[in-house]
Amino acid sequence: MKAMVLTAPGELVLEDVAKPARGSRDVLVRVTHSGICGTDYKIFNGSIPVRYPRIMGHEMAGEVVDAGDAPFKPGDRVIIDPELWCGLCFHCRIGQTHLCPKGSLLGRDANGGFAEFLSAPATNVFPLPDDVDPRSAPMIQVLTTCLHAQRQVNIFPGEYAVVLGLGVTGQLHVQLAKARGATVIGVTRSADKRALAETLGADLTIPGDEHTVERVREATEGRGPDVVIETTGVVQQLASAVNMVRSGGRILMFGIITAKEGALPFYDLYYKELSLINARVAKSEDYPGSIDLVQRGQVRLEPLISDVMSLGDLKAAIGLLGSDGGAQRMKIVLEHQ
Repeated sequence: MKAMVLTAPGELVLEDVAKPARGSRDVLVRVTHSGICGTDYKIFNGSIPVRYPRIMGHEMAGEVVDAGDAPFKPGDRVIIDPELWCGLCFHCRIGQTHLCPKGSLLGRDANGGFAEFLSAPATNVFPLPDDVDPRSAPMIQVLTTCLHAQRQVNIFPGEYAVVLGLGVTGQLHVQLAKARGATVIGVTRSADKRALAETLGADLTIPGDEHTVERVREATEGRGPDVVIETTGVVQQLASAVNMVRSGGRILMFGIITAKEGALPFYDLYYKELSLINARVAKSEDYPGSIDLVQRGQVRLEPLISDVMSLGDLKAAIGLLGSDGGAQRMKIVLEHQ
């Protein structure tokens, strides 16, 4: 089969490799579409180490080729959960499969979806309705991480929810919070992303600058929002979240903060009695819910696609993410032909 193979940091080539054998409990899938993530970019440039050669890609959808004893038939459209777990440890036994200490990720720890075919455990394969657009289908994997996170924070109808950062995940959080009945405020420096958020349901958008906290408070009856969802992974933005959220409010730390130190208003954490909630990846139970939200139109994925390219153009597509305008791009989707 054809696959894009990473042989060393920055070295990505289209090769003929062996078609994966279907394990006894696996489903063999022909990958039709895949999405490129920031994790792929970091694996590509070597900042996330992997064993070489490696086929990247963890956002993928396709069609069943061979399901074995699984309840699928050839041709069924499916999406694949890339998170693998052992099923035997303490966390797996209590339903926290996403925290399995022996867990791994397709596309990082094992070969992933930037290829013609992929074999995955049947427990990780979910049916896709026919009316879900195939180009946007890989983004359901991204949506599951946002849904999993919001399930930890419990947004209620009538609450004010602020989303800091309006990249792909920020735009998904806007739509999810709106679907839960919140009044949603999006914050970013990008005028284009603010405009997009408004078309996707944001009640108000505010430029990200030195006046953001003041403007957010003015828009939330002077007290601050009930929930702030931080998607950028920047310590300074987390500090802004602490400053703007109301006393007794909640902060969802969705963006992955890799900094080892930074200044935060720690006294406000105490004085305002804030709840800081962190969320990591997703669980299998988040897939049916995410698929349903997309099928019912409560979450729109197509407007978040900025580029559609072919599998063979993967290296060029990753280069777009690292270019000067990469931060302004949304999701790049690959079509496998």
